[in-house]
Amino acid sequence: MTTSTDEPRRAPGRTAPGARAVAAGAVGNFIEWYEFGVYAYFATVVAANFFTPQGGGAAEALVKTYATFALAFFFRPLGAFLLGRAGDRFGRRPVLIAAVVTMTGATTLIGALPTYATAGAAAPWLLTALRIVQGLSAGGEFGGAVALMTECAPDGKRGRYGAWQSFTVALGLLGGAAAATLVTTVLSAAQVAAWGWRLPFLAALPMGALALLLRLGLPESPAFRRTVPDRAGGDGAPPAPRPPLRSTAREVVLGCGRLVAWSAAGYTFLVVLPSYLQNTVGASPARSLLTTVIANLGFAAAILPAGALSDRVGRRAVMVTGAALSAVCALPLLHLVQQRSAPLWLTCGAVAVAGALVGLLAGPGPAMLAETFRTPVRTTGLGVAYAVFSGCAGLLVTELIRRTGNPDVPAYYVIVTCALGALALATLHRDDHRRALRD
Repeated sequence: MTTSTDEPRRAPGRTAPGARAVAAGAVGNFIEWYEFGVYAYFATVVAANFFTPQGGGAAEALVKTYATFALAFFFRPLGAFLLGRAGDRFGRRPVLIAAVVTMTGATTLIGALPTYATAGAAAPWLLTALRIVQGLSAGGEFGGAVALMTECAPDGKRGRYGAWQSFTVALGLLGGAAAATLVTTVLSAAQVAAWGWRLPFLAALPMGALALLLRLGLPESPAFRRTVPDRAGGDGAPPAPRPPLRSTAREVVLGCGRLVAWSAAGYTFLVVLPSYLQNTVGASPARSLLTTVIANLGFAAAILPAGALSDRVGRRAVMVTGAALSAVCALPLLHLVQQRSAPLWLTCGAVAVAGALVGLLAGPGPAMLAETFRTPVRTTGLGVAYAVFSGCAGLLVTELIRRTGNPDVPAYYVIVTCALGALALATLHRDDHRRALRD
């Protein structure tokens, strides 16, 4: 059933306030991306501590570190399916609570793990197990948070409400960069390698406690109340029928294609960049962190305006433009970053532009996905679509550079994926942003 009005969403006493829904949905997402940012920024240190037994090579260890990084993302589709099914059956709120508890616990435990020097071969296996737990919980986090934010959004504002999910990705990555910068500035290189790297992971515990408090007090999504009233404390109306499996599978495939540009460009420019600059370009850790922070600032600056613009001109116009520009600009921007003798302002300008191009995709992206699926399968569908193609950039780029010796691999990766993504995004309807979410 498709609703043409937003009145049920505004019924007194039955609706989670929009700002509260955004805060509760965004805070867990911040923690998730803070952790992934920290893991990426300390990838070389993690490699040395967990994947470099005596005689092992640094490049091989870094590949294994990114393999573990990607492993968490390989488990995201499973987490998105399992927790998404629970979110579509029992509600968005319980899934968001479970996701933040498991993510916070796993991140904190990474900060307390014994290294290879202490635990031997058990150390990388323990790290891998915790990354799997993080992948499962992160899979449910995205679907539940985006469903909650967009279902609580007023008419004509789904783009800007959903954009807060992407905005907290930028904040989380910036938070991770800030924590890494603080640790590497205050402590010596030896202290960072020995124990300082643990501090940013342990900092997830108080942040997770705050997120849990916000989510415990959150009412259920109004759209879920309408479609599954027997589970959400509704008025006893029959639940909305679940869409056919074939229809949902088709929408998941479309969602994956429409996300490929956002995912590939985002992970390449915002997450993989620090290790690439250090290991391929030969930049110092301080310069690598600075340029990464600038890239994320450009990303953050573009997200909310892009989401709001998509509420006016449509998701398709904004996202196709972002994908096309990312494909065209990837190689020139990477060449600027590769020039170690280039002025710092020029390098920072290049990565800021790269981040802003990703922001054009990430701002409207959550609302675009929410509009793709009906309410009874929305958490599962958008979570699985988002999780299928993500997190592989570090592993692919690092391994391909190691095998080919070509430093332009990241640009080629972005060009191919963004070209494919632009074609998939062109299948969006021009007026999706004006239509009500489908129950």
